[in-house]
Amino acid sequence: MKPAWDKLMGEFAGSPNVLVADVDCTAGGKDLCDKKGVSGFPTIKYGDPDDLKDYEGGRDFDGLKAFAESSLGPQCGPGANIALCSDKVKAKIEKYLKMSADELQGKIDKALEKVSVDVPLMNKAKAYVAKNAGGDAATEGKTDL
Repeated sequence: MKPAWDKLMGEFAGSPNVLVADVDCTAGGKDLCDKKGVSGFPTIKYGDPDDLKDYEGGRDFDGLKAFAESSLGPQCGPGANIALCSDKVKAKIEKYLKMSADELQGKIDKALEKVSVDVPLMNKAKAYVAKNAGGDAATEGKTDL
C-alpha cells in the first residue's frame, strides 16, 4: 500500500496553487533536507519554500488532504501575491523591494545579531524578574545608609 503522501501527490498533480513533493533525504535530496532541517523520517514541511514550517497534523490521507485543501496555496509575498498581504505587511515588502540585495543582507545580518545577543539576555532578565516577583528587582541588594 502506498503512503498517504504518495496518494496526495497524485491528488494535487497539476495544481497551480499546491505542490506536494517527496524528497529522498538519503540520496540526491540529502543537501536539500540538510538545508531545510529535516532530521527524522517521515518529515512533512509546508509553506513558503524560504520559510518552511513543520506539519504536525494527521498522517492519514484524509487528514493530509483536508490540511492541503484548507491551508496550502498562494501566500502573501512580493510579486503576484502581494495583494494577499495586509496593508502593514505590504508597506514593509514595498520598502524592502527598493533596497539592493546587499542592503537587505545587511539588515538581515543586523537583525540576526540583535536576536542572538538580546533574546538570551531578555530571557535571563525575565527569569530573574519572575524569580524575584514581589520584590523590586531594580533595588534588590541595595541598602539604605
